[in-house]
Amino acid sequence: MPKKYLSPKFMKLAATLLIFLLLVFLNPKNFFDPVRNIFFTVSYPFQKSFYLLSMKISKTLDFLKSISDLKKENNELIKENNYLSAEIAKIKDEKNENELLREQLGLVPKKQFDLESAFVIDQDPQKLGSWLMIDKGSTDGVEKDMPVIVSDGILVGKIEEVYAKSAKVNLLTDSNSSINAYDLETNSKGIVKGEYGLGVLMDMVAQTDILNAGDTVVTSGLGSNVPKGLLIGRVQEIKNSADKLFQQALISPRVKYSKLDVVFVIKNAKN
Repeated sequence: MPKKYLSPKFMKLAATLLIFLLLVFLNPKNFFDPVRNIFFTVSYPFQKSFYLLSMKISKTLDFLKSISDLKKENNELIKENNYLSAEIAKIKDEKNENELLREQLGLVPKKQFDLESAFVIDQDPQKLGSWLMIDKGSTDGVEKDMPVIVSDGILVGKIEEVYAKSAKVNLLTDSNSSINAYDLETNSKGIVKGEYGLGVLMDMVAQTDILNAGDTVVTSGLGSNVPKGLLIGRVQEIKNSADKLFQQALISPRVKYSKLDVVFVIKNAKN
């Protein structure tokens, strides 16, 4: 600060002015009313302008704050809406699953077998219809080689691998699948095998046996824990084996394995 502002004269003047303003502000015994009137008269336009400006600033700040609050509230509402939407979707999905399960349960032979219902959770990614995964496993009593059916007692495969909470089902179309079966109309016996995910073939049928297109093929119950009488499909086409020793029948399954949602594992037959 320049020295001239620290001179004794300046300091005295500043002190005198400060004391005068303090006396005017305090106004002992209303002695300085005339001075105060002059001050407020002169400062009124400025005071009014400053007041109006402060009010505008205050309203602007309140408006900005309200926008911030609304944005925060909107974000909270969006989060809540997303949560509720997810819950509604979950409830609808569970409702659909329950309705589907009840519908399928009404079509399976549950009085005849001890069944474990299961939802399909995965399937052959190559869409060849060789296998699928279900959401039931060893903790639910599911074991290897248990037959798997759908509505109306239609056999779709057998349990191949078992885990704690899931299991792999080898479908009838899998190349490793082999089920003893017979023609329901003619009693001709054979072995139903998978055609590498492409179809189902009834093989090893004696040349002396009779097969007709449209005949129903069911499980024979021989040589495995697959119960007798489970529906496999219908005879679509009849031909001879490559060595001409046996007949073969191309079987048309009653269900599309790629469309399966619910299946039932046969734990055992009821007495």
